[in-house]
Amino acid sequence: MNREDLGHLREDYNKGELLETNVHPNPIQQFQNWFDEAVKSEIKEPNAFCLSTINKTGGISSRIVLLKEIRENEGFIFYTNYNSDKGIEMSNNPNIAANFLWLPLERQVRIEGHVSKISPTDSDAYFNARPRGSQIGAIASDQSKETTREDLELKYKEIEALYQGKDIRRPNHWGGIIIIPKMIEFWQGRSSRLHDRLRYELDSTNNWTIKRLSP
Repeated sequence: MNREDLGHLREDYNKGELLETNVHPNPIQQFQNWFDEAVKSEIKEPNAFCLSTINKTGGISSRIVLLKEIRENEGFIFYTNYNSDKGIEMSNNPNIAANFLWLPLERQVRIEGHVSKISPTDSDAYFNARPRGSQIGAIASDQSKETTREDLELKYKEIEALYQGKDIRRPNHWGGIIIIPKMIEFWQGRSSRLHDRLRYELDSTNNWTIKRLSP
């Protein structure tokens, strides 16, 4: 595809609208409503989102992770290796941004806030509910560290043999992270690029305010 063809790639969005009168006053509940609609629409992995963190040089690092829980009036939970690049970056600077894109619904959600670890008890409960292969993988992988496929598969087999017939306990370096939002913005595509953007922000009294932004 040449430059001219790329410049002419465009869609005219027409699947919905986003009005102040139709949204929930709490953005986490509004997110839940949209997420439920994404699930019902059978979008593949609607819980996938882009997580951006701040690295040691002050730059931005981004990757796709999976949302695993929405806590009303609290935030959004995902799980990771705390010793991974993103785990270390979040430990050094808890400010993050997240972006969900549900293209078949012509919607996206932007979230800004900070993160903290969830309780070990909650992390244990989720880890114990994971498939056994995923439990072994969490132990076998020194996430973000250099390796070879052969070494990784060998380590997996060694750990699999070590725990043969035994319960697998969650390693201390693996667990849940909660995103505590300070801003959540909902975007609904509309025709002629007159998109709807509603931004929720926490005010000085810790209440949510809603603003409409120009697209």
